[in-house]
Amino acid sequence: QVQLVESGGGSVQAGGSLRLSCAAFGYTWSFYCMAWFRQSPGKEREGVAAIYTGGGRSYYADSVKGRFTISEDNAKNTLYLQMNSLKPEDTAMYYCAAEYSKCGGLTNLRPEGINYWGQGTQVTVSS
Repeated sequence: QVQLVESGGGSVQAGGSLRLSCAAFGYTWSFYCMAWFRQSPGKEREGVAAIYTGGGRSYYADSVKGRFTISEDNAKNTLYLQMNSLKPEDTAMYYCAAEYSKCGGLTNLRPEGINYWGQGTQVTVSS
């Protein structure tokens, strides 16, 4: 059974930084693409950043470009999201997502049809 486990969330002041991690367990081959999504109460889940694993291309939402960096460590089966210059509007539950092959939606930062999700980690940014 595939499992994605996020960690690294917390509470910070505006301008601060956090690094989220997503560890993958229980699979026998690597995911082809992975991504971070976020969701605030009353809002739809939105894509933040995505990456093709193994040193592939990355994609970012306009709202986080220049502030967030997605990366992965294949040897550790772990996905990261470095978040700098955090703003109160970044406050949300952040979810890790992954696919083995059908990456079109995921790399377009669309949540529909993605098969693998983590349980989420909360990020709260105060002004």
